[in-house]
Amino acid sequence: MLTALIWCGALLLAGSPVDIAQGGRPVPLFDGRTFSGWEGDTTRMWRIEDGALVGGSLTETVPKNDFLSTTKRYGNFVLRLQFKLAGTGTVNAGVQFRSERTREPAHEMTGYQADIGEKYWGSLYDESRRNRVLLGPDQAQMAALVKAGDWNDYEIRAEGRRIRLTLNGRQTVDYTEEDTSIPMSGLIALQIHGGGKAQVAYRNITIVELP
Repeated sequence: MLTALIWCGALLLAGSPVDIAQGGRPVPLFDGRTFSGWEGDTTRMWRIEDGALVGGSLTETVPKNDFLSTTKRYGNFVLRLQFKLAGTGTVNAGVQFRSERTREPAHEMTGYQADIGEKYWGSLYDESRRNRVLLGPDQAQMAALVKAGDWNDYEIRAEGRRIRLTLNGRQTVDYTEEDTSIPMSGLIALQIHGGGKAQVAYRNITIVELP
């Protein structure tokens, strides 16, 4: 219990002065022990290991994209987390935001994705909507920035129609949405991509909600 209190206290102190002034202190989205506040396939695809949300498998091919999503919707925010990706074949994951679950197919989500994986590191992808990279960094530079097989830091800042992504301290995307029909709120979700023997872990997930 003491360790958990110290961990939560450290998270609350982790926000920048600007974030705290605009929207308050960071709030943990994952308590490190339970799926409280999250929903998805928690019997076969997602599990909790060593204080992290883990999806996929290193021994069996992940059959399809799968998402663990928040039960709460978010609009303007600063989301911070750490991720670790490993595997063979198609090894990819991502963080959905301002997103919705689709009905057909039911396992997919539609919306913005902060992409994770070779050729897509630090990119902003439009999942199951425009189905393309909206903006992304030079991937040769990303190869030197990403810590392969280790924990990496991701920050997603969504303010109005402006979206900024920062990977391991380097801003990779500064994108302004010109399509006024695109929703500015929705679910946050964690993805494991199908098609490979791949596993992704997410931890230290916090959010600062902005006006």
